[in-house]
Parts: sequence; structure tokens; C-alpha cells
Amino acid sequence: MNKRIFIIHGWGGHPEDDWFPWLKRELEGKGFEVYVPQLPQPEKPEIDKWISKISEAVGSPDERTYFLGHSMGCQAIARYLEAPPDGAMVGGAVFVAGFFKELTNIGEGAEEKEVEREWLDTPIDLSKVKSHLKKSIAVFSDNDPFVPLENQEDFKEKLGSEIIAEHQMGHFSTSDDKLLELPVALSSLLKIIG
Repeated sequence: MNKRIFIIHGWGGHPEDDWFPWLKRELEGKGFEVYVPQLPQPEKPEIDKWISKISEAVGSPDERTYFLGHSMGCQAIARYLEAPPDGAMVGGAVFVAGFFKELTNIGEGAEEKEVEREWLDTPIDLSKVKSHLKKSIAVFSDNDPFVPLENQEDFKEKLGSEIIAEHQMGHFSTSDDKLLELPVALSSLLKIIG
């Protein structure tokens, strides 16, 4: 079986957004099986529904299974890996603009606050996540309007992720940053896959 890569979008995201189509094409061109599932209700993401959809998309994970997440997709991957089917170990993950402790500039609406509260306040055992994850890289930007750099501490200290800090890349998204390609995502995946 080929190595499988699952690209997990973030809050408000879709498989055809941003640099996901470019990354999918690049990886498929290198012989990988690539999946970009549409997660339910992306404008109002709920943990249980997102984890259930990831579990359904992945089926039986193993060491030939890899993940790449953007923003809330990073946390969704981690929550999935907290208790994967049969306690499986996966090959690795790349986290782009991920967070566990803090978000900024999300908005003041009741719906935004409710989503933010659910994802930041629902406990997650990162030591369990790490026990199912062979390797990981976390990528951050020094001018991300939503994900402060303080978030990198959890990835580095609790998940053992290699940290890559990009300069002036915003939130790594098309809507804010006109980003249709993200070479650091590709090179990071290739690095953990080996």
C-alpha cells in the first residue's frame, strides 16, 4: 500500500481553498495517495463531528499514514491522534499555524466565541497524542493575526515537533495572504516521510 497523506483544512475551510489543491497535485506527482476531506459545518466546527469525519476518512491508520493540518485542522488531527483506532502509530504530521492555547482577532460574535471556547477549553492530552505520532513539524508565521507565536511551545515541548518560523506569511491562507502555493508545507512533509 502507498503512503497516504490526509490534508485537514481549518475553520471555514474547504478542500479547494488556498494551497491545498497545489499541495495535493505535488504530492500525487511524487506517488502518494492524497485525501483532502471536507469536514462538516466548517463555519461552525464542532470537535466531535470533525474527529468523526477524520476517522471515517482515514479508516485504519498505520505508520504509512501522514497528516498535514492548517489552523484548526492541526488541533483536529491532534484530537484524532489522542485515541486513534486500535492505538495505531502514524508516520507523522505537519502542523501549519496550529494552536492549543490562544487565538486572537477571532471576532466578537456569539458564534465565534462559542467555537473558540469549545476548541480552546476542551482538554486534550498531548502526551497521548505524541505516543501515536512518530515525527512532526510545526510551522508558524511571525505575523499571523490569529495564531500568536506562543502556541509553538506546546508543539515543541509536548509533541516534540520541530519548529519552523516563517517570516511575514500571515495565516498561510488565500483570503488574507493570497497564498496558492506553500513550499514549506511540501518540504516539511517530505522531510518527515523521509
